[in-house]
Amino acid sequence: MIIAVDFDGTIVEHKYPQIGKPIPFAIETLIQLQKERHLLILWTVREGELLQNAIDFCASKGLVFYAHNANYPEGDEEDAPRKLKAEMFIDDRNLGGLPDWGVIYNAIQATVNGADSFNAIMSANALDNGRKVKKGFFSSVFGK
Repeated sequence: MIIAVDFDGTIVEHKYPQIGKPIPFAIETLIQLQKERHLLILWTVREGELLQNAIDFCASKGLVFYAHNANYPEGDEEDAPRKLKAEMFIDDRNLGGLPDWGVIYNAIQATVNGADSFNAIMSANALDNGRKVKKGFFSSVFGK
């Protein structure tokens, strides 16, 4: 799945043009999604040096994106089409705001497993194979 991910307010707290503190479990979840062979595109209003700062920050945490503000790695952000070819967008400006990263991970898993309606995807966040999801979700996924 191709997933476009915003930076400010999604991966880190809003401190634009500076880089805010990492949002808990954002980077860990994105790295886990990459391990599961999802392609991640950094999709942000940042350009030039500010974009490079975001790219470098993520790389220092082990998160390297497939592309930045473009559909392909060799894409030039100036020539990039305005419409990104992604199957999912993760952005704090979504209707309803940014869900918890555990909810995001479960929604992606439900989508990959064939859920095709909002209700089916969101109900996957309340249940994990028929059991209630415990607060230790991230410890079981990331081994922490």
